[in-house]
Amino acid sequence: MTPQTLAVAASTISASKIYGSGEDAVYALNDVSVEFYEGQFTAIMGPSGSGKSTLMHCIAGLDELTKGSAIIDGVDLSTMKDKGLTELRREKIGFVFQSFNLVPTLTANENIRLPLMLGNDKGDEAWIQNVINTVHLQDRLTHRPSELSGGQQQRVAVARALASKPRIIFADEPTGNLDSTTGAEILSFMRKAVDELGQTIVMVTHDPVAAAYADRIIFLADGKVVSEMTEPTSGKVLDLMKTLGN
Repeated sequence: MTPQTLAVAASTISASKIYGSGEDAVYALNDVSVEFYEGQFTAIMGPSGSGKSTLMHCIAGLDELTKGSAIIDGVDLSTMKDKGLTELRREKIGFVFQSFNLVPTLTANENIRLPLMLGNDKGDEAWIQNVINTVHLQDRLTHRPSELSGGQQQRVAVARALASKPRIIFADEPTGNLDSTTGAEILSFMRKAVDELGQTIVMVTHDPVAAAYADRIIFLADGKVVSEMTEPTSGKVLDLMKTLGN
């Protein structure tokens, strides 16, 4: 599908994140306008310090922009108070981090359902079971994180992000702590979540192989969007990254 036929799940308009002021000002993001489309897997790439994680954190409401707007599901995050922002993150956004961020005292099943429990929401049980089956965790639900491998813990984290049927999932280097085989399993599942479950995923990565799972890649350098690629391959990504100084 072309962008013209896809709804926009999240976007930024003239987004800037500035640290310091005057001559000492450092632009982590510099006037970035970008759209992320529903039902699509988008990767954000760029050299170290290019602003890719800053962009994700600002769109996801984890950090505030200095100027411009971050919009999710038609809502400008800058207009929201803390309570509303917390509710929006819980109800409309799923997160997957490099470090898993599971609660060690909870079972896999409880970790998966945690965002729903925090909102006093039982969720859609058929959907949750579908997610659990898709990540192949049926026989690990009573285990705590310490009893799971790194790959299993990340599968729990991905299932947790999906459980509440969020509008959009943000994944920050989700395979960074995994070996290549386990990482490929997680990426395949995220690809499946987009293709079969209709999810929208935005992933920050430095890995050309990981990025090749996406439908589209946004490239940043020095806080600006400098290129975009659809139907990526790891070879094409690597070639472009070389020109960006990484």
